[in-house]
Amino acid sequence: MHFTLYADGGSRGNPGPAGAGAVVFDNLGKRVAEVSDYLGVATNNIAEYEAIIRGLKKLVETYAPDVVHSTPLAIRMDSKLVIEQLKGNYKVKHPNLVPRYLEVKNLLARSFGTVTFEHVYRESNKDADALANRAMDKGG
Repeated sequence: MHFTLYADGGSRGNPGPAGAGAVVFDNLGKRVAEVSDYLGVATNNIAEYEAIIRGLKKLVETYAPDVVHSTPLAIRMDSKLVIEQLKGNYKVKHPNLVPRYLEVKNLLARSFGTVTFEHVYRESNKDADALANRAMDKGG
């Protein structure tokens, strides 16, 4: 078995009303967890990180710790910046992103085993994008 987490965050105005969306599928393509949260006023990059954080936490809430830790996880999103930062290829310079980056890394280290990161194009991230937009529509 494996999990694939698709995450997306956005803001209307940057900064502006922001939302985070994440959806997790199992290896059979079954949707096993999802989150759609309004974030208030934030930048798109903060929203992208929040989408991953909230998706990871939802996955941890949904499954037993041993299942989460022993099941490979692929994180996919259309933010090349965030993916490259999480891979260690780009530095995290903005002071508002550093704590969120560290939170993602800590969540992964504490609860997950094998994790891969993949940049995907927007058309491959429609489910998470819809959840992020739904959150912005609700709160904005």
